[in-house]
Amino acid sequence: MKPLAVFGTSSDAGKTTLAMALCRIFADRGLKVAPFKAQNVSNNSAVTIENLEISRAQCLQAEAARVGPSFVFNRVLLKAHGGGGVQVIVNGVVYQNQSVADYYDNIGNLEQVVTQAFTQLQRDYDVVIAEGAGSPVELNLLDKDLSNTFIAKTFHTQNILVADIERGGVFASIYGTLALMDPVMRGNLVGVVINKFRGDRRFFDDGETIIRERFGVPVLGVIPYRSLNIDMEDSQSLSNYRQRLGEVKIRIAVIAYPGLSNYNDLDVLMADNEVEVVMVETGRPLDGFDMVLLPGSKTVIRDLHWLKAQGLFEALQQFGKPVFGLCGGYQLLCQTLHDPDALEYGIASTETGLGLVADSVVYQNPKILARGAYALFGYPAINGYEIHCGRLAKYPLFYQQGRIAGTHVHGVFDDDHFRTDYFRSIHRDYRGYAYGCYRDAEIQGFADMVGECLDMEAIMRAIQDS
Repeated sequence: MKPLAVFGTSSDAGKTTLAMALCRIFADRGLKVAPFKAQNVSNNSAVTIENLEISRAQCLQAEAARVGPSFVFNRVLLKAHGGGGVQVIVNGVVYQNQSVADYYDNIGNLEQVVTQAFTQLQRDYDVVIAEGAGSPVELNLLDKDLSNTFIAKTFHTQNILVADIERGGVFASIYGTLALMDPVMRGNLVGVVINKFRGDRRFFDDGETIIRERFGVPVLGVIPYRSLNIDMEDSQSLSNYRQRLGEVKIRIAVIAYPGLSNYNDLDVLMADNEVEVVMVETGRPLDGFDMVLLPGSKTVIRDLHWLKAQGLFEALQQFGKPVFGLCGGYQLLCQTLHDPDALEYGIASTETGLGLVADSVVYQNPKILARGAYALFGYPAINGYEIHCGRLAKYPLFYQQGRIAGTHVHGVFDDDHFRTDYFRSIHRDYRGYAYGCYRDAEIQGFADMVGECLDMEAIMRAIQDS
């Protein structure tokens, strides 16, 4: 089949979730589907079946497509590294740290990498669903645009344009995008999708007519606003999340330092109606919480400095209840953090950590990338993954003593048995829930809703081989 691409009139128009839904819809029709994003920018990453690193968004789309996450799905990943720089990950491994300007100066070298990946996916899968990045008509960046114009022109993708009506100005955003769109991309446009619609659908009937008759492009569907409460891609998504709380048993303070990464570790907690999660973004008393969680961090030493500047360093040392650290958060719990090769902070340094784990951290390459079933905290097989440069000498994988615990393994709280037992040690009446079932229901429910709103037959006709 011809490849399909999802482009947006802007950032956050809904490209990721629409592509995810289409992956599940096509998979439910018996097709072998591959998600793809040439270049993603996110600190929220995951480990693939090859023990390589990709964006968490493409990992979610692979889950929706019912295929294992592969590094081929996201060949270039940029992670903010502080000071205006980025960590450039190519083919699932760290290439180098660069300024954004240097990255753009060398982007032509990555076109071959992207072309090779897309060609491989077309050979191995029935249909490839490519996600664009931001807007496809950033005219000053078109020669540096791996995810939009380059994909559309190189592979003659059939294209969907998604517009966010919640932002306002939806007609202008569609009209302007169409007017500025590359002729090849425009010539292969299947239609427009209106996303995040609130209220009575009938009020947009005239709007659909305007887009079809005045803009000359069909509306493939109007998708109601519906939050997808898993795999939030950035800190803004976390801030906008509204928990559906029931009888709260446990209040958790999540320390939201500037380098917070791997937000998906919080999904299972924020979906739990017995747990209230509060993002702590500034210095404040921690007395009213039952537990503190130190999540992952892309810039651990910078975030250690932030803890000290905010007064949270002393507050955490004095907090007399359970403290749990995940990956970078686990490293912050240690006595000292050594960065002899300036991997974390740009300069070689040794820092004093919280001192709650009697161990030291040393940062060194190569980055540890692994996934599988881990023996942790007395449990024989907890599924998770590792992404870190920091090594602990005495407790390399996990630590638990008294009220202090931590691990380098992401996803540990996704395990129903571990999570239930751990939270019951904090509140004996905690009941727990089946997170895996909840997660698949979120994906399937969202995809079913999208499928009911879209003209799927028009999309199927567009991608059929002629």
